[in-house]
Amino acid sequence: MERPLVVGVDGSEPGLLAVDWAADEAVRQGLPLRIVHASLWERYEADALEETPGADADLVTEHDLAEGILAQASDRARRRASTLEIGTDLVPQDAVSALLREAAHATAVVTGSRGRGPIRELLLGSVSLSLSARAPCPVVVVRGSLRNRDVANGRVVLGVGGSATGPAAARFAFREAAVRHSELEVVRVWHRPAHRAAGHPLLRGEPAHHLEEEAWTLVDDALRAMGEPDVSARPDVRRVVTEGSVRQVLLARSAAADLLVVGAHRRHGRLGPQLGVVGHTMLHHADCPVAVVPHQD
Repeated sequence: MERPLVVGVDGSEPGLLAVDWAADEAVRQGLPLRIVHASLWERYEADALEETPGADADLVTEHDLAEGILAQASDRARRRASTLEIGTDLVPQDAVSALLREAAHATAVVTGSRGRGPIRELLLGSVSLSLSARAPCPVVVVRGSLRNRDVANGRVVLGVGGSATGPAAARFAFREAAVRHSELEVVRVWHRPAHRAAGHPLLRGEPAHHLEEEAWTLVDDALRAMGEPDVSARPDVRRVVTEGSVRQVLLARSAAADLLVVGAHRRHGRLGPQLGVVGHTMLHHADCPVAVVPHQD
């Protein structure tokens, strides 16, 4: 049985845009779509209503609102793709716990770039960051303009980050480009060591050329490591090696991309698993949807 594509919704407009993207993606991949809304109403509200004599049966409860959020998202996905297999679930958990549980049995998990409320950027951002740092499957954060969210640019970008880019990220990007009939742009950024002066003799001529050659080797290694993905049509692959800032280069490339794919460079801090600075920056500032793909043992 194929693992579904899961999208988390919260009733916000960015969440509904994530539903649009996920519905299109499910059709492209031939996958069922599972729409999930996490709400803690059951813990705090259901028992209280049962124990309250004379409670108004017509009272609009948090549960009613949660069911309405799911119905709205399901209707929107159905209008987007009438033949799509769609399932919904209202989960009595916090958003991160609910979506991490779903991620264990999902092809990928999709979220919006922000959620509801006066501190929505912080709240929904924390959900997407937590998922990207901990989920066992790819996590896609939908952001960017309509052109970037649709298959309008004809380009999927894979950021090659050395040890951060495993074969899983390369295979994911390759398949995404194939089903979209788009070009796959494989990008590796190199830079001169910051602790050496630009005029140092070791940075002139051959040594700097050697750094660039190493970058080309990493691009070739990433393409070889992904093996032979099972796709019906192989996309055109364009290799790009350039000197500069990784974050600045990938952000610039995202402006003309339909999807940016990065490997999950995870580290453990006092607050648990966290993304590296590049992944963190892409999730917050890229001009197109961003897929964070974890290593697979």
